[in-house]
Amino acid sequence: MKLLRYEGLPIGANVLATGQMLGRTAPMLLRGSLVKPWLKHSGGVLFVGRGARLKNPQLISHKGRFVVEDYAEVQGLAQHGLNFGDEVSIGRGTLIRPSSYYGGEIGVGLWVGDRSSFGAGCFIGCSGEIRIGNDVMLGPGVRLFSENHIFSDRDRTIKSQGVSREFLSIGDDVWIGSGVTITAGVKVGSGVVIAAGSVVTHDLPDNAVAAGIPAKVLRTR
Repeated sequence: MKLLRYEGLPIGANVLATGQMLGRTAPMLLRGSLVKPWLKHSGGVLFVGRGARLKNPQLISHKGRFVVEDYAEVQGLAQHGLNFGDEVSIGRGTLIRPSSYYGGEIGVGLWVGDRSSFGAGCFIGCSGEIRIGNDVMLGPGVRLFSENHIFSDRDRTIKSQGVSREFLSIGDDVWIGSGVTITAGVKVGSGVVIAAGSVVTHDLPDNAVAAGIPAKVLRTR
């Protein structure tokens, strides 16, 4: 006798998959409910994974459904806080850090649009202002930086010369491949695709397909 199938899966497998999903999301929802009252603004369902940390939650806002996966760290300590839209997900082990834990100037902050997602292991250094649009996909291990160390004075250590902060922006509908690094002061237009492993040091126009170190525009979509 043929097995009944639902969306390509045998009924038994489908029930098992559904049970596993509920077993994973229910604890995330419970953790989220404990954090939710402490946020600056929580406009939707909040899921928080195992070992995930939302630090300075009074400076973190989200407009709608917000997912923070296992062992991610979202640090809200910034002049303008961290501001997430609807349907935003933060991948496992991702670090969002606008400020140092050990003193120094407080960072500016982060704005993320609707339906944007961060893959596993991303690093978002939003000490300067970073703005990310709607429908942006950041692959695993993407790194965004909005500050540079000053090193012009050879008579002083680089560490003692401090940093310069620059605005970094990413438009709507952008796909950033795994392991991409985007440096301070860069503007990535809308509709852009960036190949895995690229290092972006200059602005990219709308609908560009870019790759390389440093990244260059290969063609237009």
